[in-house]
Amino acid sequence: MTPQRNTGAGAEAELPEYAGHYRLDGRLGSGGMGVVHLARSTSGMKVAVKVVHAQFARDPEFRGRFRQEVAAARRVSGAFTAPVVDADPEAERPWMATLFIPGSTLAEQVKQNGPMRAGELRRLMAGLAEALRDIHRVGVVHRDLKPSNVLLAEDGPKVIDFGISRPKDSELRTETGKLIGTPPFMAPEQFRRPREVGPAADIFALGSVMVHAATGRGPFDSDSPYVVAYQVVHDEPDLTGVPGNLAPLVVRCLAKEPEDRPTPDELMRELRSVAASYDTQAFIPSQRALAEAESEAEAESAGASESAGASRQPERAQEPAAAPDRAEVRPRSRRRRLALAVGALVVVLSGGAVLATQLPGEDDPGRDARGKAGGSQSASPAFTPWSTRPAKGSTGAGAGTGTGGMPRCTYDARRLLCVQKGLVSAVDASDGRVLWRHVLTDDDGPSQAPVLSGGLAQVITHSGKRMEALDPASGATRWQRDLSDYPGVRSVGGTLLLTAADNTVTGVDAATGKSVWSRRIPGLSEPYFTAFPKDPLAYAATTSDDGHTRITAVDPATGKVRWDERLSGTLRLVGTTDGSLVLLSQGADYGTVDAVVRYSPQDKKSLRVKLRVALQEAQATVQGDRVYLLAFDGSLVAVDTVLGKQVWSLQTSVSRGSVPAADGEHVYFSAADGRLLAVDAEKGKLVGQTQLRLGANSDEVVATLPAPEAVDGHVYAGAPDGTVFAVDGRDPTGW
Repeated sequence: MTPQRNTGAGAEAELPEYAGHYRLDGRLGSGGMGVVHLARSTSGMKVAVKVVHAQFARDPEFRGRFRQEVAAARRVSGAFTAPVVDADPEAERPWMATLFIPGSTLAEQVKQNGPMRAGELRRLMAGLAEALRDIHRVGVVHRDLKPSNVLLAEDGPKVIDFGISRPKDSELRTETGKLIGTPPFMAPEQFRRPREVGPAADIFALGSVMVHAATGRGPFDSDSPYVVAYQVVHDEPDLTGVPGNLAPLVVRCLAKEPEDRPTPDELMRELRSVAASYDTQAFIPSQRALAEAESEAEAESAGASESAGASRQPERAQEPAAAPDRAEVRPRSRRRRLALAVGALVVVLSGGAVLATQLPGEDDPGRDARGKAGGSQSASPAFTPWSTRPAKGSTGAGAGTGTGGMPRCTYDARRLLCVQKGLVSAVDASDGRVLWRHVLTDDDGPSQAPVLSGGLAQVITHSGKRMEALDPASGATRWQRDLSDYPGVRSVGGTLLLTAADNTVTGVDAATGKSVWSRRIPGLSEPYFTAFPKDPLAYAATTSDDGHTRITAVDPATGKVRWDERLSGTLRLVGTTDGSLVLLSQGADYGTVDAVVRYSPQDKKSLRVKLRVALQEAQATVQGDRVYLLAFDGSLVAVDTVLGKQVWSLQTSVSRGSVPAADGEHVYFSAADGRLLAVDAEKGKLVGQTQLRLGANSDEVVATLPAPEAVDGHVYAGAPDGTVFAVDGRDPTGW
């Protein structure tokens, strides 16, 4: 939305210069209850500030409703909304600042460009379903979902304006006889029983929004709100113009009774089966035009295939099946996409007949296991993306239990060592072949990837009660150890540090499994250690009630303390770089991160970089002087610990993603739906993401996602459907 300066007469024409410490630069829009301004913080960060109209600021009931709006918006993840940065409901003119997200509203998009295409509609519906799932999970009902409250951001739709939303546990109730909402997008119960509105009302609104996006009008249309209200309660919706494959879902959303409507999770499941072209990449600008061209090409070729399909079908049936234990190779060639896009443009521009020519694609059974089709070369001669399921075909404990769960992998000498429920496996990093499988007893489910120490793969199994050390080349067990008495286990170099319940620490030779020392470490009441690759020391961090953190560096080979320092703040270790420690400063609110700290033990100096916006439950990785933080709501932030500033921030649409990985060119992280996403490390722009790889239990929320591995220009990741896959990290736009 383009900022506009205030014009016109009256008190509202004089725009206040500041709201809190945010300078108001221009007006983004105005509603019945307030004005939304584009503003900047002291550091220059852009925010959208909603300032309440003066007449409502004097109304105690409205102030209560505004406090409720702020509370509701804060409860919802920023992955699908504009996250709240600051607010003051008690100010003379109450205001709330949210992160400014560029993009037009759905209402503006349809007004300017007309109805959306089928592929865009599927992606919109999936994005809104995800948003409502996120909103409803924290007990909030939006109650005013409509096209003007859907922001089409670069990374997907955002639901905004919680002005009349209501947390389920709110004490503020709708007055008897008062209707709150926008009639064309209100559910029947909002007219009949406004005090009993629940999450299903938002699903009804989603159905109405989809009809508007597909046709430019609502399912119940009239110039009179009274007629619309009657139609919503009594009449059937008009779905003329809604694509046939989406219409049944929209009809279910518009059911008159709340219990007959699907949940957001049910919507997402059904949308995955609506069409194979369901694609979450369309909100990346560099890929949007290409995706649309592909969609057009598929639509054109579908018409021509009615006559040609019969002759092609027998040819498909003769293709040989893939060899067992070979990788399921799925190259996503940019050349194929470009050919489809060009073909679609030729068809549109020429207006002539279409000759349907089948191009090799990921669903073409004419390719062999190396990703070639008809002798043609793959997109990259040196590396072909692949996908495989290590648990497929395994025997013994854990066999026959489905996919085996999400693989958690570690890269080691051109192979990936992966753990799943009941299984440890090795996968060839070049082509995805399963090299060996090691079955775990009692269907053990390791919660972390194997750790390489002492030349062996250390696997902690059976709920953390046993360690198996495996030969990475063969999968054979070299030694085992009972960990029942050791709640803390950490691998550092060639040593394992085992912390007992009485705080005694035992150093174990990782190559042999034999104890080499055992002692209490002076000054450490809770010696639980953290370690980082290529750093020879182990670190223990202990926070105190006076707001300090004690960092102790220990030599793992001897158990001796190398240095000990007391730092200001509640700090969490996340990495090391060039001899310095990198820590996250946790704010007063539980789980928030407000700054990044770089500490040099050599000169005992600290550099503290304050984040522009505090992050909730942030996970971080260190790449050189850069620190990349991914919050649970999808906020991704880059901090330069030499320049001492936040470099960029990006709102992704990934809630509770993995720990990020970085290789200097890109930042990578995994989503719970199996996607791997790539962000330009210099510009902070989303540049690519893979297809969804959801498992059978797609409704379950994984507690922690395994981080991807970025090695030598390639990226490896595990997915909920049990696959391990590899892509070319040098060209994420071709994923």
